[in-house]
Amino acid sequence: MNNYKTNSSKAETQRSMCDWAEATFGSVSAPVSLVDRAMLEMEELKEAVVAQDHAEIGKEAADVLILLYRLADQFGLDLDQEVAGKMAINRSRTWVQKGDGTGSHI
Repeated sequence: MNNYKTNSSKAETQRSMCDWAEATFGSVSAPVSLVDRAMLEMEELKEAVVAQDHAEIGKEAADVLILLYRLADQFGLDLDQEVAGKMAINRSRTWVQKGDGTGSHI
């Protein structure tokens, strides 16, 4: 097993984050618990955005991403591959801007 405390110069991967979480928090008994936790982290992220606290925005966004990596792993999915596949779909769609930096496909 890798020692991530002393090996912090290496880029994190889905596997390294999931291995750390498993060793730190134990096995996931119900994947929905990861969704629930991610929702709490999203609320913390929203608070950081409202406060425009750049350091906290980065930390909270990372917390959400770590949870999403772990959730994907529970279903045998590689989140980076899933994002690449979804972006291919998104790029092929026609989009309508909502005027606030978001939009919807038609």
